[in-house]
Amino acid sequence: MRPALRLPSSLGTRRHLTSQTISTIRAFSTSYRQANRNYATVTSGSPSLTVTQTIGESSLPFGYGSYTPSSNKAQDTPIHHIRIPAFASLTAERNFRKLHHAAGLRWLGHNGYNNEGAGGHVTVRDPILTDHMWINPHGKSFSWMRPEDLVLINEDGQVVDGHGGNMHSVNPAGYVIHSAIHRARPDVVAVVHCHSVPSKAFSSLGTMLEPINQDACRFYKDHGLAPFGGIALEKHVEGEHIAAALGSTKACILQNHGHLTAAKSVDAAVFLFGAFDRCIQAQLMADAAVAGRKARGETTGTETIKASEEVANYTREIYNDEMAYIMFQSAFEDVVRASGGELSMRVEGEIARV
Repeated sequence: MRPALRLPSSLGTRRHLTSQTISTIRAFSTSYRQANRNYATVTSGSPSLTVTQTIGESSLPFGYGSYTPSSNKAQDTPIHHIRIPAFASLTAERNFRKLHHAAGLRWLGHNGYNNEGAGGHVTVRDPILTDHMWINPHGKSFSWMRPEDLVLINEDGQVVDGHGGNMHSVNPAGYVIHSAIHRARPDVVAVVHCHSVPSKAFSSLGTMLEPINQDACRFYKDHGLAPFGGIALEKHVEGEHIAAALGSTKACILQNHGHLTAAKSVDAAVFLFGAFDRCIQAQLMADAAVAGRKARGETTGTETIKASEEVANYTREIYNDEMAYIMFQSAFEDVVRASGGELSMRVEGEIARV
């Protein structure tokens, strides 16, 4: 008998962050706004040292879209579409997530995102033990990662044995940041954070990404900005601040730090991380060009042209969750082919959707 098809277990109900009160030992006050939307408002009331964080809701639902290639004429003969697969079992889905987790780490490594020593982390929620997450082992190269190298940790940060995980230490900052996001966002399957030169530069400006090109529109009104509270080693403090600033969005600029992305598949999270980084780099280049033209007394090209509200919203909605997954599949193929047989294109129990 053919096994029953399962859609990815990440197809759950989204919980929106609207407001929450978090106790902390660190007090500060700051607010970030753009286009009449609160990305993060953080106020601290001394002497209680209670931090209240209010998050504006994203205008784009964070749900799978049924991506269909556009055409002026209907297709007469059925064709193959790349889609997020279904699974014969939760075990198959776990193996799929681990395979794509390892491939995503390799892609990040090959693109220079593992050049900060032991910094950088990618987590993937386990589909069976949903309060557990898989994470890369501390101090190991991204570029050679295999599914069996990944570490399973529980909500207390303990490395868990007995489920095929690598009994290896993990980056404590990775646990603090990512566990807070996974707790706050049950709809999120994967979170990616590494340090890149463009995001470290851009995050020092205290501003948001602007819709100056088509790719940047993907993040229009769909990213947050988190104030810097120091290296994330203190449990439930800096991680909670970052999770609150991320809110219901797909990306977050970590001020004086870098950036991270969150998605319903590790493929999408990795793709969005690279895409966000390249958009940041493009904005830095465009802003530098504008400043140079102004300094020379030019009368044209002294302001970047932004997409209109209508165009930016429309473009963002086209780039739904499944589209982000699809956009990474060519890179996934490159990584698998370059692995020399260490990684496979599919796992047993992975069923293609049409």
